[in-house]
Amino acid sequence: MTRTSKDLKYQADRAERLARTGIDALTAERLRAYADECRKRAATAEREARNCPIAGAASMSDDPR
Repeated sequence: MTRTSKDLKYQADRAERLARTGIDALTAERLRAYADECRKRAATAEREARNCPIAGAASMSDDPR
């Protein structure tokens, strides 16, 4: 899992939690739509990382060079 996809999944989870806090319906709907968008973007980022092994290896490297 790339850092980008992890960040997007975190944002999606956070938006969904916030949508359940009892805020107004319009804001809750927008937060759920944002969460859905984040999950789709995370899935796309993961697919792209799998299709490009060099980019995936570079993002997982601990070497600062």
